[in-house]
Amino acid sequence: MKFNIQRNQLMESVQDVMKAISSKTAIPILSGMKMEVTEEGVTLTGSDSDISIESFIPKEEDGIVYIEGIEPGSIVLQAKYFPDIVKKLPDQTVEITSDDQFNVTIKSGHAEFNLNGQDAQEYPQLPKLQAQNSFQISVDLLKDLIRQTVFAVSTSETRPILTGVNMSIKEEKLHFVATDSHRLASRNIPVQETEETNFGSNIVIPGKSLNELNKILDDTQEKVEISVTDNQILFRTKHLYFLSRLLDGNYPETSRLIPEQSKTNVVIDSKDLLHAIDRASLLAKESRNNVVRLITKENNILEISSNSPEVGKVQDEVQADSIEGEELKISFSAKYMMDALKVINSEKVMISFTGAMRPFIIKPTEEADEILQLILPVRTY
Repeated sequence: MKFNIQRNQLMESVQDVMKAISSKTAIPILSGMKMEVTEEGVTLTGSDSDISIESFIPKEEDGIVYIEGIEPGSIVLQAKYFPDIVKKLPDQTVEITSDDQFNVTIKSGHAEFNLNGQDAQEYPQLPKLQAQNSFQISVDLLKDLIRQTVFAVSTSETRPILTGVNMSIKEEKLHFVATDSHRLASRNIPVQETEETNFGSNIVIPGKSLNELNKILDDTQEKVEISVTDNQILFRTKHLYFLSRLLDGNYPETSRLIPEQSKTNVVIDSKDLLHAIDRASLLAKESRNNVVRLITKENNILEISSNSPEVGKVQDEVQADSIEGEELKISFSAKYMMDALKVINSEKVMISFTGAMRPFIIKPTEEADEILQLILPVRTY
């Protein structure tokens, strides 16, 4: 195997693939990075058996040549050292060669590294998913779906199914829902269903996988193809192949958590509210789950306060656009409320309350059907 490659392209692919490689793996060869060289280009692969990432660097694209002098072959490199070597090479071009004994030579400028590789034949084959159970959306929409839901997954392993995001397609809409049983985040987008798009509603993607995928994907209008089998999901773009296992178990029926009526409705500027809750939470940090209190007042005023006996108290007022319905006093986690407000890309939000001890809903005033955040209040007496 032999080729010359542009260092920046190589570095970018190496960083993507490293997100799937763990040093603590039960299969020793998975602590390495597989490199496969063909006449078309170079493919790098990393896997920890939960996530697998394959990144392809084409020989040339849009008239720019990235790889020259190709002699096909494959090798498994030591992932512990290879990324740092590439990062610190002196020149923009890198020459990589390997011999029959799996010795790898990396040259750039006056620097030369010799690494011991492993036989690529021993590296597990990634399953190639069939494309029939698949659909496409644009990358930037997928990133929005992830960003607006994944923060609400549970971090506790007591109910492993809640550490993932539930994905389903119903009535030509793609739904993402996440809950940790104290809050819920939901987002849906229109999607073109085909007859093949039929994978039920119990697809639960680990939150960890979605976070890694979100870091790798660039904000583009490019399409990403999403395919599902019994226990795996594949996200595929032009040069990236991201495979994740799905979580086992049944995701709870979340639609019945969402109240259908409300007793108090508040329309307010989302940034004003976010900043007031942020200020109130400054003195609430000491308490177990930094609780703030909200009270509706006359003239469309919301009073936001928090009280930590050992620290002090804070009181703030925010002008709402409108407050309709019953008077309300309610306490909730400042962190949950701030997380929810940060992901709603809308100037104004509508908050619907159904009493002091019932879950409340936050939606943007525009596109209100597409995104929903639900938070359970906290009992403070």
